[in-house]
Amino acid sequence: MQHNSARERVIIEDRFRGPPRSGNGGYVGGKFASLLGLPSSEPVEVTLRAPVPLDAPMDVVPGDDVLSVKAGDVLIGEVRRANLDLTPPAPPSFEQALAAQPGAISLQVREGSPVPGMRGMHPICFCCGEGHDEGLHVYAARIDDTQVAAAWKTDAAWADESGNIPVEFLWTALDCPGQIAFAVEGIRTGLLGRITAVALRDAPAGEDYVVTAWRDHIEGKKHFAGSAIFDSKGALVAKALSIWIGRRDT
Repeated sequence: MQHNSARERVIIEDRFRGPPRSGNGGYVGGKFASLLGLPSSEPVEVTLRAPVPLDAPMDVVPGDDVLSVKAGDVLIGEVRRANLDLTPPAPPSFEQALAAQPGAISLQVREGSPVPGMRGMHPICFCCGEGHDEGLHVYAARIDDTQVAAAWKTDAAWADESGNIPVEFLWTALDCPGQIAFAVEGIRTGLLGRITAVALRDAPAGEDYVVTAWRDHIEGKKHFAGSAIFDSKGALVAKALSIWIGRRDT
């Protein structure tokens, strides 16, 4: 396994939050995955074991098969190579996703919001938060009985040195729509426990994309969701399988 020094530390900045006091699971997954030093085209599995602290250094601890990230004695996450056998359903067009956007949960008033007075499930989330000024604004809405989708307008200012959307941002965009695929059915999924993702091609910043997600299955408290990103021509850019740990389905 490729990795950096055992003394390395990683910090998740506050702006990359999901809930108000924890990192966005998708962004954290992408950041932790990069610690393996693998090409982004190789699938990586990231398991989150505890809420991810913000603006605080975490230790990177290499192992034979698993790389661990710890905050003091608390295990935050585990990272390993993975396989990802996942075939996304055909996506809607960007125009179809955009037409559905007004119905997005991220744009609705919610009772018991973690940020009173603001709309959405996580109003200041880096991925889906309408109230995050520097967020990605991925607003997934129901397309049909099988999937949700977001018309994702990216910003050229996000570009890395190659002019592409950073891989961590792709992992971020793959996160929240998976939860929303359950939420539109009134199913509460709880927190992201694991995400396995891969970026199949470069995604130039400033272009339009469609992010989709669909319910896969439920095993007790584990809610499995697939998600994918497509470019304006319908080519698959990235995909992920996420496991959300919530209430037992009854």
